[in-house]
This record gives sequence, structure tokens and C-alpha cells, in this order.
Amino acid sequence: MSDGYSYYPGCSLHATGKEFHQSTETVFAALGAPLHELDNWNCCGASSAHAVSPALTLALPARNLALAQRTGRDVVMPCAACFNRHRAADVALRTDAARRAQLERAVGFTYDGAVQVRALLDVVINDIGLERVRAQVTRPLEGLRVVAYYGCLLVRPPEVTAFDDPEHPVTMDRILEALGADARPYAYATECCGGALSLTAPKSAARMVDRLVGYAREAGAAAMAVSCPLCQINLEMRQSDKDKMPIFYITELMGLAFGQPEAEKWWKMHLIDPRPVLQTAEVSHA
Repeated sequence: MSDGYSYYPGCSLHATGKEFHQSTETVFAALGAPLHELDNWNCCGASSAHAVSPALTLALPARNLALAQRTGRDVVMPCAACFNRHRAADVALRTDAARRAQLERAVGFTYDGAVQVRALLDVVINDIGLERVRAQVTRPLEGLRVVAYYGCLLVRPPEVTAFDDPEHPVTMDRILEALGADARPYAYATECCGGALSLTAPKSAARMVDRLVGYAREAGAAAMAVSCPLCQINLEMRQSDKDKMPIFYITELMGLAFGQPEAEKWWKMHLIDPRPVLQTAEVSHA
């Protein structure tokens, strides 16, 4: 792990999810696991290509897997949708000889299966380890009541994602606890937030968001933690309650707990200002 990991940010982390990108690089560096962004990566096609072109559904992520294979390092994918799409392509390459031959011709590489596609949570828990996470904490998040929201793509389908329980995931909860946060039990952690409906059925998406946020409040939470840029922006943008709940990326909370000064810059990128909640919990840098 001394050489770190290859890193695929995906489109959102260089646009609407810049705070996810910045906080991910910051905390991985602090944990001694530097990230090396893949050169010349392309969009994985999530939310678009797989809806219109079965061929592109696998070929787009397969090209990125070819780039990662050249590095010889496992590739970390923070975005749940990107992770899901690339894992699906990797499963097809590993298990379907005919499809593998098609993709190898389309992309122009020979698949060797040596590089793993990894979710950020998986790497933090199973490679870096919670002991190292706890050792980095200088500002425990003891006053922050939060629920972990995984969404519908990060842990399902289990035969593709294969790193946490598809119905009752725990990896993000364990990280939150290691940060000192008050991680509340949340029965709706894997229900869809309606992000894919934001353009086609925004009213339906808003109802789904309000339902999830309402149940988070019932659990006693003041905030939600996510590992998906589509979930994050949808959950912040679609809330109808005047008293809006901030939605943090898990890496932002890690950076805050690690005492990283960059954290204050991330809050300004949110649609819902999280600083009042952090100040109430007495964990803000401000």
C-alpha cells in the first residue's frame, strides 16, 4: 500500500462533487495511502450509456479498467455509480469469455484480472483499517448525530459489489464510529433517493428525498453521510422542509475529524450550509 492506489474520480467529482474529490485526496494522503489519478480516463456511462447502449455499458468502463491494469495498482472509485458500473464490467470480463473477447477487441487490450475495482469504504475498512483511522483523529465528532446513507448502487447487487451486506451495510457506520460520531441506526440506508428521477420526475424524487430525510430525523440525526455525488446533490437539492438537513460526504467528516484545515473550504461548496450543525455539535473549525 506504500505506492497507494490508482484513482478514478469520475465526472461528478470534477464538477458538482468537487468537495468529495478534494476530501478524498486529503484523507487518503493523511492515511498514508496516496491516490494516483488515472491518465486520460473517460466517463463510465452511468445514468446515461447503460440506458441506451448495451455495448457502451461495458465498453466505457472496460477502457478505464485497461488504463488501471497498466498501473498494476487496485483502483479506488469514490462514486457509488462509477464503482457499480466498473464492477459490472469487471465481473463480465472475469466470468464471460465471449463478452471478454468482445470487450478486448473494442478497447484494444488483454484483460489479466490482476487489478481490483475497489469502493472507497472497502479500502478504508479492509486495507487501511479502523485502527489507523482512529490514530488520525484529532477532533472527535462526538457531538455529531448522523446516519449513514448508502443508497441503492453502492452495495447492490451483491454479486457485483461484493464488499458489504446488501440490506444491512455497516462499513460507513463503523468509520463514523471510529471518528467519534454518534452514528444512529437507520433502517432506510439502502433505499433509493430518486436521483435518477431528478430530470424526468422531479416531484417523485422530492417525495423520496423528504421521506429519507424525515426518517433520518426520526432516528435522531442532525445530518446524513453519503458516498455518492448523485445522492448528495439530490438529497440537498430536493428537500422541501425549511429546516434543511446537511448531507456530508464521508471523506469530509474524516477530514474534519483528522483536523485537516482544508475542511472549511468544503462547506462552501454545499447547497445546504453544514456549519450551523457542526457548530451546534461543537466540532467546527470555525
